[in-house]
Amino acid sequence: MTNKSEEFTFQSYSYLINEFLNLGYSVVNFSAMNPLKQHLILRHDIDMSLEAALPIAEIEKNIGVKATYFILLRSDLYNPFSETGLKILKRLYDLGHEIGLHFDASLYSENISVMNNKANIECELLERILERKINVISFHRPSPRLLNIEGPLSGRIHTYQPKFFKNIGYCSDSRGGWYYGHPLKHSSVLSLKAIQLLTHPIWWSRNIGLDPIEVLDDFREKKDKLIAKTISSNCDPYRNSRGEKPDSLREKNR
Repeated sequence: MTNKSEEFTFQSYSYLINEFLNLGYSVVNFSAMNPLKQHLILRHDIDMSLEAALPIAEIEKNIGVKATYFILLRSDLYNPFSETGLKILKRLYDLGHEIGLHFDASLYSENISVMNNKANIECELLERILERKINVISFHRPSPRLLNIEGPLSGRIHTYQPKFFKNIGYCSDSRGGWYYGHPLKHSSVLSLKAIQLLTHPIWWSRNIGLDPIEVLDDFREKKDKLIAKTISSNCDPYRNSRGEKPDSLREKNR
């Protein structure tokens, strides 16, 4: 395995997907996946930054593959209903990708009827703003109990159904690393069997050598700049004091 495949850069992501294609994999969405075929599902859970999704989506477009991007509706870190958020989601569609609901079940009772109802409400809200059907759901940081829900949720596919999770290979970059092994070394890939690959765009960047903590510090600084700019554009006293594009607090304290 070369270093290129281990780094969490845009170049290494492109390399990784091309290696799957070189092995003969076909990239499919959840509804088209056949566990008996050499299928690869590309799944992206957007936990922190909508903006981080776009470079990955562009890479996939250039390679000629399509992925599914899962969006949180109830997040303190981004707002899919904002002007910027909606533009990003529509751009994902323009690039040929699918959007699903990233469902934070921890906000609700784990009673299955309650979850079905709440997931349906969130899907319908997302459908209204996107004017597209939402056909697939992924759980955000699921509890072990949620991983055992075998049937659909609110009448929709979910990514931890046995067909997509237990009956095929599964590999994730959760916490910013391949802590359970590199995907190209996964037993399913070595035997050329179907696999679901989960990545989180926040971990991938142009910079080589950033560890997960440095990635998140960089994200915090960019978010602070955005907040400062938004405050400045909405509050004359703040803009008069700090300018139209204030430095982040980190820059200010250097």
